[in-house]
Amino acid sequence: MARPVLELRHVSKRYAGTAAVADVSFCVESGQILALLGPSGCGKTTTLRMIAGFVEPDQGTIEIGGRDMRNVRPHERSVGLVFQDYALFPHLSVAQNVAYGLRQRGDAKSTIARRVKEMLALVHLDSFGDRRPSGLSGGQQQRVALARAMAITPEVMLLDEPLSALDAKLRQELRFELKQILQAAHCTSLIVTHDQEEAMSLADEIIVMNHGRILQQGNAAAIYHAPRTRTVAEFIGRTNWFQGNLGPPVTALLREFVTTEGRFVVAADAAIDGAIAQFCVRPERLRIVAADEPVGEGLNVMLGTLVSAAYLGSEIHHVVRLSSGRTIICAEQNLDQALPAAGTLLRVVFRPGDCILTA
Repeated sequence: MARPVLELRHVSKRYAGTAAVADVSFCVESGQILALLGPSGCGKTTTLRMIAGFVEPDQGTIEIGGRDMRNVRPHERSVGLVFQDYALFPHLSVAQNVAYGLRQRGDAKSTIARRVKEMLALVHLDSFGDRRPSGLSGGQQQRVALARAMAITPEVMLLDEPLSALDAKLRQELRFELKQILQAAHCTSLIVTHDQEEAMSLADEIIVMNHGRILQQGNAAAIYHAPRTRTVAEFIGRTNWFQGNLGPPVTALLREFVTTEGRFVVAADAAIDGAIAQFCVRPERLRIVAADEPVGEGLNVMLGTLVSAAYLGSEIHHVVRLSSGRTIICAEQNLDQALPAAGTLLRVVFRPGDCILTA
């Protein structure tokens, strides 16, 4: 079996007695894009800085290409770095920026010229070599920074919030382009981000971190549809939570769940068998129907009153007050349908399989 390109084993780092990173272990395979996702202060940037060599771990081992990085200085590590502010040299042209690492390494002029040309073509900036960074848009500067980092053919690419300096529209446009570039160059990459959409759209695998620890690792679908904890569920998407008591089995695959909103049927989870539990339903899994509209067998139904409905681009968000007094959010695709009036009595319907049980 091939050795991972990057591997961390039981890595920890403390600052003033507080654990910034606590016993973190993971690996990144050749050509894989892995994202460290979590809120500010969760330890993801400290982890990246330890891999880059800017911070020394207190415990654990970091290996790149099978080589132990202990006592290996940052410039001696085979890593490419892309910072959130790009860190381009303003006095150098685009081509000179891309060539910088190659020159530092002492490559021949002909090799440098050929590699710069390849990199600018890869990031679609072939005709921009003579320009200065100040004459480029934010998205173009990001691509120059990426080309510079990839020019030295590093074993691992490290990207620290690579799109955070861009406006929302440009960020969305560049996600797909960034992934295409990394895949085309077969870059083994680690991306640090607090943006769930960025992680889900860019990465083959996601690690969700909080308080210096790994909460869950998996692909985007697994983490979104089967989060292990409430923290993961809330960080990776929108949720409506219901707390109550697990009741007896309804079938081999279904359990009764009793809350203040009523009795529901949820998909059974063998790992959760306590009397007190909670489940969530994503807003897009809830369906709004008229109070007198018939619904199919085996569905969960809640009675409520519409508080408000709003167009939000491709979705319509309904805020519904349930008979218990609490409010929930339901999301449906925007198909130019008429919005019900506030105060309308309605029912909220969802399937047992749409319930995500957590302890």
